[in-house]
Amino acid sequence: MRVGLDAQLTVGTATGIGEYVVGLLGALEGRRHACEAIALAEPRVDPWRFDRRVLWDQVLLPLAARRERVDVLHCCAGTLPLVMSGIPVVATVHDVAWLRAQHHARFYARAYFGRFQRTLYARAVTIFVDSQFSRDELLAFSPLEPSRVEVLYPGVAQDVMKIVRRPDRQPFGLVVGTVEVRKNLEILVRALPALPNLRLVSVGPFTPYRERIIDFARASAVAERIELRGYVSRAELLDLYARATFVAVPSRYEGFGYGAAQALCAGVPLLAARASSLPEIVRGAAPLIGPDDVDDWAAAVASLLAAREVAEASAAAVRSDACARFGWEAGAGVASAAYARAAQR
Repeated sequence: MRVGLDAQLTVGTATGIGEYVVGLLGALEGRRHACEAIALAEPRVDPWRFDRRVLWDQVLLPLAARRERVDVLHCCAGTLPLVMSGIPVVATVHDVAWLRAQHHARFYARAYFGRFQRTLYARAVTIFVDSQFSRDELLAFSPLEPSRVEVLYPGVAQDVMKIVRRPDRQPFGLVVGTVEVRKNLEILVRALPALPNLRLVSVGPFTPYRERIIDFARASAVAERIELRGYVSRAELLDLYARATFVAVPSRYEGFGYGAAQALCAGVPLLAARASSLPEIVRGAAPLIGPDDVDDWAAAVASLLAAREVAEASAAAVRSDACARFGWEAGAGVASAAYARAAQR
């Protein structure tokens, strides 16, 4: 059985979805007796330009699937082609942020990634979601049969699980993810004046929200303590996880929360928002803070900084359990079973 995985979001500045595809492909490689996984991508097409993304989804991806003669197509990025010419489709819908939380985005992007794609989900044989939270959200927004929607936790890569911690003496908090409104970096900037010895390092692609963060940091006189590094290399990301005092995930809306899962698997002290999927992912392994409570964020960070050795020990104690929960082996088994069912349709 040949299974084609939409790997276009591994091109260029790959973020959480790119990590998902790379991890799943690697895990499926170890299950070649069950299926042959084929990455479908076009390096010359920029998936971060809206028109190029639509071109890929609706024209180039179906052509690639037919060219590779796949038996099943796994659309890994929450977008499906309108026409698939008889190839059964399995889809991953990471979240419904385009319907729930992206009200600031351009109307055509909301229409395409939100309402239009929602009409196509019914065509998928199986839909994977990243968490029970995302399953509940998807079923609330789409009239799908619940039996066709399965939770498949994204896995964390082995290089993250093998990080050797060596925290910097001078404390800094690490925030990993696209710099966009729902990720809520602003709450940490607002807390920073109460934390005079702390730096923040943000890594991830920029959106126009970056300018809002810069303006607010300047107005709060903390701009010199914030680094917005943008997209960084894998080596730099791993180095930052090794050295960070803590990882913060203040997002208001996450279908999964790779930053939280990676921090737990890397043994980095974690502070996360009490919102969306994050309590499910953290599962008691780190403090949870209201996403918009500046005082509580400042207090939580101050408490961690005052007892860094205790925070390190706590993070180390939950690390092995997190690595077991977020290994790719179980996810690859769920995926392989779904592909087999789809191929029989």
